[in-house]
Amino acid sequence: MFCNQCEQTAKGTGCDGAVGVCGKNEDIQSLQEILLYGLKGMASYAHHARRLGKTDEGVNAFIEEALFSTVTNVNFDLGSTLEMVLECGRQNFRVMEMLDEGHVERFGNPSPTTVREGTVAGPGILVTGHDMLDLENLLEACEGTDVKVYTHGEMLPAHMYPKLREHPNLAGHYGGPWQKQKKEFDAFSGPVLATTNCLLIPKESYADRIFHTRCTAVPGGTRIDGDDFSPVVAKAQQCEPLPENETRQSTVGFHHSVILGLAETIVQAVKDGKISRFFLIGGCDGAETGRNYFSDYAEATPDDSFILTLGCGKYRIRDHEYGELLGVPRLLDMGQCNDAYGAIKVAVALAGAFDCTVNDLPLTLVISWFEQKAVAVLLTLLALGVKGITIGPKPPAFISPNVFKVLQEKFDLRLTGEDAKADLAVAMA
Repeated sequence: MFCNQCEQTAKGTGCDGAVGVCGKNEDIQSLQEILLYGLKGMASYAHHARRLGKTDEGVNAFIEEALFSTVTNVNFDLGSTLEMVLECGRQNFRVMEMLDEGHVERFGNPSPTTVREGTVAGPGILVTGHDMLDLENLLEACEGTDVKVYTHGEMLPAHMYPKLREHPNLAGHYGGPWQKQKKEFDAFSGPVLATTNCLLIPKESYADRIFHTRCTAVPGGTRIDGDDFSPVVAKAQQCEPLPENETRQSTVGFHHSVILGLAETIVQAVKDGKISRFFLIGGCDGAETGRNYFSDYAEATPDDSFILTLGCGKYRIRDHEYGELLGVPRLLDMGQCNDAYGAIKVAVALAGAFDCTVNDLPLTLVISWFEQKAVAVLLTLLALGVKGITIGPKPPAFISPNVFKVLQEKFDLRLTGEDAKADLAVAMA
C-alpha cells in the first residue's frame, strides 16, 4: 500500500498505511482516491467537450484546486475532503451538460432511429470509443469512396444524430461491448479506429489494423497525424472486403429531449396506473463474473415499466425482447455514459411534474461499476442528492469501510445482492 500523503510505501518506511508519520488515515486516502478517479472521468468528458468548442473556466479552476487538495500535507480533514469529492460531482454535471450541448449543436437534434447491425459487402472501417468528432472526420475522409464505416461499443449512440446517421458512408453498427474486442476485431477484416479509452491491447493478428488518435495508443497500432484519416481509408481499401451479413436491427436515440417530449403522456400514464416504475440500468461494464446480475434484473422488470439505459452497460441487457409500452420500446437507449446528464434532466422534470423530489419518484437506479467515468457519474448523482442507488457487482476497492458507511448513511448507497429478482422485489415493494 502506498501513502500519497507522505509518499512512502507502507510497512517499512515509517508509514503504516493507516496512520503513519504523515498523520494521514485510510479514510482520507480513500476520499482522495475517489476524487482522483472522479477527476479523471470528468477530464475525459471535458476533453471531448473542448474538442467541440465547449469549455468552462469554473470547471478548469476546480480541477486545479481539486488536484492541489491531494498534494502532500494539504488536507487531513474528512469533512472538507468529502465536500471536495461531492463538488467534483457538481462540476461533472456541468461538463456533461457542455458535452451534450456540443453534440447537439454539431450533429443535430437527436431522434430515435433503427440501426442495422452487421456488415454490408465491401471494404469497411470500425470505429470504437466515444469521440464523435473523430467519427465525423473519418466519414468525411471516406466521401466519394466505397468504404463503409461501422460504429462499435460506445459509438452506437452516434446514430441518433442526423448529421452522422445520414452520411452515406455510415453503414451501421458492428459488435458489442469493449470486452469482446479481441474476438470481434479479429473477425472484422478491415481497420479499426480507436478514438478514446475502453481499448484492449490487440492480438498480433489484427494489431497492424489498429489506428489510434491523440493520447490513445496500443502496441503495434498506427497513430493518426492530426485529423488526417486518409491512411485508415487506404488501409480499408487494401484489406479483405467484408461479407454481407445483417445480424439484427435495434432502436436507439431516446435522448432526454425525446423522452421529455413525451413527458405529458408519461405523467398521465403514471397517474392512470399504466406505468408502475422506471428503472435506470446501465453504466460502465466489466468482464468479471457477477455482471449477469444486471441482465437478470432487467429481464425480470414488469411489463408495465420502462428501462432507461446508457453506457456500455447496455450490452448486458439489450439482447432481451422487452416489448413496448405506450407505443414505444420499453428499453430506452439514452446514449453514452455521459448521457447520464440526460437521465438526470428527465428525472428532475418528472419530479417537477409530480411536485415531488427525485427520491420520491417511482425510479430505481441500478448502476454497473467499472472505471473512472462511472465514478464521475456516481459523484454527480450523489452531489445532486439522489438516494437509494444500487451499484455493483462488488464494492469499489478504493472506498474504505468507514467512507462507504458514510455514503450509505448519507445517500442510502447500496450494493447489488446475490439475487437480482429478490432485489427487484424490494424495489417494487
